[in-house]
Amino acid sequence: MDLLVRNARVVTAPSSLAGTSPQWLRGPELGRLHILEAHDVAIRGDRIAAIGPELEAGPNTRILDARDRVLLPGFVDAHTHACWAGTRLDEWEQKLKGATYQELLAAGGGIMATVRAVREASEDELLDALLDRLDWALAEGTTTMEVKSGYGLHPDHELKMLRAIHRAGHTWPGRVVATACIGHALDPDVPDFPRVVTEKHLPRITEAFPGVTIDAYCEEGAWSVAQTTSLLVAAIAAGHPVRVHADQFTSLGMLREAIRLGARSVDHLEATPPAELERLAASDTAGVMLPVSGFHLDDRWADGRRFVDAGGALVVATNWNPGSAPSPSIPLAMALAVRKLGLTPHEALAAVTANAACLLGLDDAGRIAPGARADLVLLRHTDERELAHTVGGSPVAAVICGGQLREG
Repeated sequence: MDLLVRNARVVTAPSSLAGTSPQWLRGPELGRLHILEAHDVAIRGDRIAAIGPELEAGPNTRILDARDRVLLPGFVDAHTHACWAGTRLDEWEQKLKGATYQELLAAGGGIMATVRAVREASEDELLDALLDRLDWALAEGTTTMEVKSGYGLHPDHELKMLRAIHRAGHTWPGRVVATACIGHALDPDVPDFPRVVTEKHLPRITEAFPGVTIDAYCEEGAWSVAQTTSLLVAAIAAGHPVRVHADQFTSLGMLREAIRLGARSVDHLEATPPAELERLAASDTAGVMLPVSGFHLDDRWADGRRFVDAGGALVVATNWNPGSAPSPSIPLAMALAVRKLGLTPHEALAAVTANAACLLGLDDAGRIAPGARADLVLLRHTDERELAHTVGGSPVAAVICGGQLREG
């Protein structure tokens, strides 16, 4: 059955031509959204068929009256670690009582606690947990999610995670984009671990998942600049796009290497000096900012205002994971981006829709346009700025995912 959304305040980024590569919104363009008052959106199958005032409904068309409420593109969460097992609640409570991260690591906590849980979990158990989280995110308006591996630290377990992520993409009604974050942490039981990953683990990932994006975490106590660069160079040579986590706590110089290598993005950027942030803004590499981490960890915030004003390609995402960003909520990430990163509500919205889709290479997501996939969010509000203004409680009245209506 076809679907017609009537009487909506349609808010979307400017549309790119169907079949063309998605284009970044930079600088002032990030906040210049198209707003169409009292418009209808016609959906046929899983695609948007038409947009306009007072569209005609066919005999078998279901009508959804928006009643002047806001209709947005489905949210695109372009940085998550949503595939995991176990819980970190005990160590979080210890941290609230004053335990340091180093003390938690010494006691077997931190990321290695999640690694052990993932290694003990079966592929089906990882899949079931991931599908539950994806459904939760869908209810919050996320219709496309990037999901990283990275809690295996061994090719058998990394491949298990990637298979679970791949299977979820065939089961969940939204879209799942897999990333192999094989440079996530250091395995204390494997000497010279980064070299082992680059020389032995990467070829197995390439064989099983050719062309999957490769990611790594460059930080003190994790992968060094030299180690990260060696992995990314090898990944590029094997035909993989690359991304990198950098400058979360310390600026080590990985940002320049990422630009030189043509990385798709540098993610975090809380510790990036102003001149380096402007260098990134002038490049073809996107900046991904993850404000939920600052909220949950230590009140560290990337300078979104400077980056946008310098012309950078900005993406905002949740970083959903069990340790540093325990939230599936794009609306929360937007609210924090406005308050702490210095964005306007419209800039934040474009950063979680059109630019996030561009980062993932999706030319039919993040915008409301004829021919685009019918992934839409109907808000409870008649003004889209309320999405970033109101904190807490779901702003979503209904989600349309692949043309299928899912009312809240």
